[in-house]
Amino acid sequence: MDLRNALRGVTCPTVTPFDDGSIDESALVDLLEHLREGGIDAIFACGTSGEFPSLGPDERRRVIELTVDHADGPVVACAGATSVDETVGHVEAADAAGADVAALLPPYFTPANKPAGNRQFFEAVLEATSIPLLLYNIPQYTGRRIEPETVAAVAEHDRFVGVKDSSGDLSYFQSLVRETPDEFLCLMGYDSLLVPSIRMGGDGGINALSNVAPGTFRETFEEAETARGTELQSEAIAPLFETCTTYGFAQATKSGLVHRGVLSSDEVRPPLVAVDDAGADEIGTAVAETLAVAER
Repeated sequence: MDLRNALRGVTCPTVTPFDDGSIDESALVDLLEHLREGGIDAIFACGTSGEFPSLGPDERRRVIELTVDHADGPVVACAGATSVDETVGHVEAADAAGADVAALLPPYFTPANKPAGNRQFFEAVLEATSIPLLLYNIPQYTGRRIEPETVAAVAEHDRFVGVKDSSGDLSYFQSLVRETPDEFLCLMGYDSLLVPSIRMGGDGGINALSNVAPGTFRETFEEAETARGTELQSEAIAPLFETCTTYGFAQATKSGLVHRGVLSSDEVRPPLVAVDDAGADEIGTAVAETLAVAER
């Protein structure tokens, strides 16, 4: 498998279904089948949408194993942690579970960390592991962005295959495209910016709401350079994204999946709180409108 080519497309950062506090394995398998039928290219397991901070190490590994067994395409596993040793442990566990790539966050809880410190962190993990790695920029949760010069420096290492940027900052994303090699993947993690990012030279998306409407994201990516792509982005994806930002993406995505009949429960783990009935109605309406635009 040419991993970089396989990741040039639509990757879904899957939610982690729960049933009475435990991982609902059969529901996860059903979700992966739904995504396969929708044309998703790859899976990002145990990310922000997958509630990784609320999963124990054994649970992370089990989610990855199930995903590897049932996904159609490469599997990226989030290895976010605050120390090099813990991150390395998550990367090694993801490798043992069969993941193709591990995604690295900058150490959170240290938002004043300098760019040189983040680079040293990433390179220390690189030296201690053996599978391909992906950077994950999400400053709203880590406290600060991965600076473009840090991404560019890390991109010089062949085993770093790309970056997922969930900042929502198109100028920042453009700098990543400009300052990294062509083979280094720049993947948009902010759903409502998928089409603009592709037109800027980006390589694909890792988008939470592709859980809910995988076919819509598939067509949007394929038509990104056309008027149809503009229509889908502005009338199908952006309104749903704006609605879901009110509730948080793990919660809202699960609510949308319940609306579609893919999941039977929108259960999340503390400290997250499930969407209330009024919010579920609002999300359901937005999902229906998204699907209606996609079917036009």
